[in-house]
Amino acid sequence: MIRRLAIIGVGLIGGSLARALRVAGAVDEIVGCGRGRGNLERAVELGVIDRYTHDVGEAVSGADMVFLAVPLGAMRETFAAMQGHLAADAVITDGGSAKFSVIDDCRAVFGEVLPNLVAGHPIAGTENSGVEASFAELYRNRRIILTPTEATSAEALSRVQAMWQACGGEITLMSVEHHDEVLAATSHLPHMLAFGLVDTLARMKENDEIFRYAAGGFRDFTRIASSNPVMWRDVCVANRRALGEMMSHYLSEMQELAETIERGDGDQLLEIFSRAKSARDRYIDGVLDSTE
Repeated sequence: MIRRLAIIGVGLIGGSLARALRVAGAVDEIVGCGRGRGNLERAVELGVIDRYTHDVGEAVSGADMVFLAVPLGAMRETFAAMQGHLAADAVITDGGSAKFSVIDDCRAVFGEVLPNLVAGHPIAGTENSGVEASFAELYRNRRIILTPTEATSAEALSRVQAMWQACGGEITLMSVEHHDEVLAATSHLPHMLAFGLVDTLARMKENDEIFRYAAGGFRDFTRIASSNPVMWRDVCVANRRALGEMMSHYLSEMQELAETIERGDGDQLLEIFSRAKSARDRYIDGVLDSTE
């Protein structure tokens, strides 16, 4: 049981965690923290949090679990604002999409990787944001990646695992480096493709007609381009090494595909498309169906 949960950033991710833990009866009190008064007041109205503050230090004071759901670019200043206010038994975890930057920010502020920090990443989400978009079932049967370091205490890891299991999540342990490489391929690159495609078409002279006749496939593929731009800017910067390598590899593959199309090589195109279809069909009920 969590005595007091402090959520820094009460949006889709933080709000859904709060809702899920309430439904599970796994938390006594939830304190929300953020900059937008309207969003926080709405969170209280909806029963997502019990009370709120705009002060990070005040929010974490007395909390035995702290969840950071802020953009990666705000992680370091959030760690700094917590300094000197954390309870002795407080465990810190987060929902950021890149993990090396979180570890690095902790070390920069505290001078070490805290033993009570369990960096994590719930592989779940939608293109919507704000507490209104949150719902208790977001993490049910979804993978929750935790990336403990050599400094992480066994007790802190156990407590964070228990929290996510109460939400219905499936826990996976992974190294920080491997997490960032895997997510660069499975999440970050697809978002870059969606953002890039929509931006390219939007800057074409005929964009009104292009979007007017866009069919379901275009809407499905580009749905994630409606995601929070600030969050994804921070993800790109935080995971730029792994994402850059993955994008370079993808660009090489696309160049080869373009040359195949230019040659009119139908046999090669059929081989590529069949291989892709087979790979997706094989995993659609497993890996792909449980990632975001």
